[in-house]
Amino acid sequence: MEIRQLDKEVYAGKKFTAQYQTNGYYDIRATGQGFEIKYTPFEAPTEKGFDDVFFGEWLEDPVAFGAFEDGKLAGFVEGAPESWNNRFRISNICVFDNAQRSKGVGTALMNTILKAAEATGARMIVLETQSCNESAVAFYKKNGFDIIGFDLYSYSNTDPENHEVRIEMGKKL
Repeated sequence: MEIRQLDKEVYAGKKFTAQYQTNGYYDIRATGQGFEIKYTPFEAPTEKGFDDVFFGEWLEDPVAFGAFEDGKLAGFVEGAPESWNNRFRISNICVFDNAQRSKGVGTALMNTILKAAEATGARMIVLETQSCNESAVAFYKKNGFDIIGFDLYSYSNTDPENHEVRIEMGKKL
């Protein structure tokens, strides 16, 4: 496997699909005095996914790195500085092929983007995931990230009922 920087001129605007399977979700509910987070299994494994583009226009001076296996893009990570608060945001990290997951591709990509974030002088690196992406939450925790917040209604007015609450995770640099 080879990690190399992706050329913005080549990849900007290209579409990709990220997919994952999940066995449960973190049920996040508002209570009278705060919030409650409880892991809840689904009745059966659930497939989730979303479409996005490389180098989204909203990113401020983004960088992206790809993991190539036999010349094929196996996964990538993308991020950008947030100058207004001196943080670096990972906007996407994805290993496309299920057969490549849990084989170090994601860890290699994470280590690469962490170095890029540190080089910007950012005070913290942050990212977003969903409460139903239990594998992502576990991966980020394994890599030193903590839950730093969440948004009950980021994607729709029914996110809690859909078991898809936005979770913010971060790591001090």
